[in-house]
Amino acid sequence: MELKYNEIISQMSLEEKCYMFSGKDFWLTRSVERVGIKSIMLADGPHGVRKQEGRGDQLGIHGSVPATCFPTAAATANSWDPSLGEEIGRCLGEEAASQGVGVILGPGLNIKRNPLCGRNFEYFSEDPYLAGKMAAGYIRGIQENGVSACPKHFAANSQEIRRMASDSVMDERTLREIYLTAFEIAVKESKAKSIMSSYNRINGVYANENKHLLQDILRDEWGFDGFVVSDWGGSNDHVEGVRAGAHLEMPTTGGDSDEELIQAVKDGKIDERLIDKRLDELLDVIFSAGAAVEKASGKAFDVEAHHQMAEKASEESIVLLKNEDAILPLKKGTAVALIGDFAKTPRYQGAGSSVVNPTKLDSAKEMIERFELNVAGFEEGYTRIGPKNAALQNKAVELAKKADVVLLYLGLNEVSEAEGLERPHMKMPENQISLLDAIEKVNKNIVVVMSAGSSVEMPWLSKCKALIHGYLCGQAGASAMLKVIMGEVNPSGKLSETYPLTYEDTPSAPYFPSRQRNAEYREGLFVGYRYFETVGKEVLFPFGYGMSYTTFTYSDLQIEKHKKNMENPATVTFTITNTGKMDGAEVAQIYVNAKAPAVYRPAKELKGFKKIFLKAGESKKVTIPLDDKAFRYFNVKTNRFEVEGGEYKIMVGASVADIRLAGSVVMEGTNATSPYDMANLPSYANGDILSITDKEWEELLGHEIPDGSWSGTLEANDAICQLYYAKSAPARLVYKILTRMLDKSLKKGKPDLNILFIYNMTFRGIGKMTGGMVSSYMVDGIMRIINGHFFGGLRQVISGFFKQRKVVKKADRMK
Repeated sequence: MELKYNEIISQMSLEEKCYMFSGKDFWLTRSVERVGIKSIMLADGPHGVRKQEGRGDQLGIHGSVPATCFPTAAATANSWDPSLGEEIGRCLGEEAASQGVGVILGPGLNIKRNPLCGRNFEYFSEDPYLAGKMAAGYIRGIQENGVSACPKHFAANSQEIRRMASDSVMDERTLREIYLTAFEIAVKESKAKSIMSSYNRINGVYANENKHLLQDILRDEWGFDGFVVSDWGGSNDHVEGVRAGAHLEMPTTGGDSDEELIQAVKDGKIDERLIDKRLDELLDVIFSAGAAVEKASGKAFDVEAHHQMAEKASEESIVLLKNEDAILPLKKGTAVALIGDFAKTPRYQGAGSSVVNPTKLDSAKEMIERFELNVAGFEEGYTRIGPKNAALQNKAVELAKKADVVLLYLGLNEVSEAEGLERPHMKMPENQISLLDAIEKVNKNIVVVMSAGSSVEMPWLSKCKALIHGYLCGQAGASAMLKVIMGEVNPSGKLSETYPLTYEDTPSAPYFPSRQRNAEYREGLFVGYRYFETVGKEVLFPFGYGMSYTTFTYSDLQIEKHKKNMENPATVTFTITNTGKMDGAEVAQIYVNAKAPAVYRPAKELKGFKKIFLKAGESKKVTIPLDDKAFRYFNVKTNRFEVEGGEYKIMVGASVADIRLAGSVVMEGTNATSPYDMANLPSYANGDILSITDKEWEELLGHEIPDGSWSGTLEANDAICQLYYAKSAPARLVYKILTRMLDKSLKKGKPDLNILFIYNMTFRGIGKMTGGMVSSYMVDGIMRIINGHFFGGLRQVISGFFKQRKVVKKADRMK
């Protein structure tokens, strides 16, 4: 085994080597100065750098250094423009390096399996191909100057509640095609230098110690050559993690897990040669990222230029969803009423570890004065949280009477979308809808301006003439939105997720979130549009949908097949013409359908896209190559991707539901035997997956359904919120106090993010997130207390405390 840094590693003691696999503190890696190893800093992203000032914490009690807050991934995915992601990434990398940060923890790549996931605002799409391409752009930009990107959370982390304690149970094909493909694209196409493992188990094995995930797939199959870092507190068994392919456990455990690793080597449980190999892989990034940071030391970034980049990103990502009577763009001099709390206090990012301290912040109330409009006034109309406020609503209605057009700013509040919390429903706040109803009675010309990080139900859509959606648009989103409203910018965003009519229509609704320990992904491949298109179910807005102030026509489809070229088996060419009177951009999308598959497949799958800018009247020939993912499926019998031979329909459209051109191509297959007896999978054969029986689910899994029920005895890997079931009265009291504190913060409209983190953290996490104050031995004692063995557990905690003090002192010396 040849090591790149053998000369350095050979000079290090076993203790020095093993201590490198855990953090120095909350954000820094360890250093061994005598052999030239310096610490590097990791900091939260993904839409802005969150370098904390002073003592670090998980969710931002302590402030962070000002940085540019770009639109969140849920917004920029609507641009369908990986080159835009690259521009954003370039700014992120520059800011990180200038602040001494070597690794940005992002972008977020988890699939939007369900619209209620509280962290959807941080993720790109329900589609892995779009998510992967957008992420690859970000990563290329971030890493351009040597800083490392860190795509996360690897993998199948699609719920927030009990996220550390849940087991994502799914068949291998679903894992590979839906939940890993985006990471595969990001790793292969942009050479990410690091990757963050997720909190959850996958089919019974924690992601951070999952050899199948970290070694077999990530390194051996995809060629990843960077390092794997745990999500903060997400390391379960540190020794098994290093053995499986993980490198860095964060944050520090005060020497506790480091000593476990040292002892495992001494006991022969893990080979020191493997330790050397993992350290060699880690050092490769530490040295390159460290050099980039050192080079940028003291160089300030251009605050105004990055603000303008944030504005550009928002402009390209805004989606026009309704425009009755062509009410938009507004004419200069239009008398407008500006209404809504979001117009004064914008909601421009989500809540959680990604919260950025913006360098500046635009609001519609301030920015509207720069535009040639006759502003009749501003009224809040509603409070951010709580019931209808009659006084505020009445003032807003009176103002609406004085205007030609009402710009009504609505959206989801901070409680609706936060890390550690799922949304309770898909509805908009009642007090906002009440305001819309009241205004519509006195002024029909309502333009609703939306702020939200995920899809919502809209039974109220008929009450407004236009709906324009900025998602969570970053610090410059307010001015970008007004430019689009005025027609200075032609909207070109397209939805990166489906908007169902009701939550109950969502394919994963019957299975989300996990009921007990297991999160069952019974819907399989049928996530988002893959389900709706297969069963022909009506939706509010389809995947890929977005309007423009101009019109586009598609023509002259040609499909060229490339024999024996698996990397580019076919190329699709067509012409797009801007047939309207305004310059604009169109996102052309390619979907593929296997006409007579032997294995079940969705009716349409996105396999290519391109954003094209056209002047009014201009035509352009568009060429989109289809890559190795265009026709493949994962065969669970051969344990690899295969291609079914036969005819495939190639569809070019403006959205998944608006197909403009169609043709076909016959592909040679790899002649693999079908992995299924489709007679035993009738629901998957037709996409009717809302009530999958245990028998059919077991057939797809290939084994018995794992028992995820709680046994009545709490374990170290159960969540703290499960103290409800504790046998100890003091433990149940802790649960009541935590729940009361959480409920109180939610009622105020600003969730206490650290309480949310604790609430969903495992008991094991107490030993991983307290910087060495609590050891794993002490956690075992805590579990004895919780399960009714109070005095024996207390003795173990006390004795463990004194043992751990010695370990922490050694760890401090190792710094």
